[in-house]
Amino acid sequence: MTVTLKNGVLDPQGKAIEGALASLGIAGIAGVRQGKVFDIALAGADPEHARALLGEACEKLLANTVIENYSIELLDA
Repeated sequence: MTVTLKNGVLDPQGKAIEGALASLGIAGIAGVRQGKVFDIALAGADPEHARALLGEACEKLLANTVIENYSIELLDA
């Protein structure tokens, strides 16, 4: 799953990365937003149950839903 700051929330780390890219001569970057990626392996969960379980994990711990969005992508093992 991926957790990112919501639009409109200040992202100082993204701004720092944007500045560093410019100082390295990498041109054409219009903006950078940073986030977190979680790779979580589940034991024997069907896709519907897996989404519900991971959504609960995001809501309760992995994402601050006041300022962050999350998305869940299920992959085959």
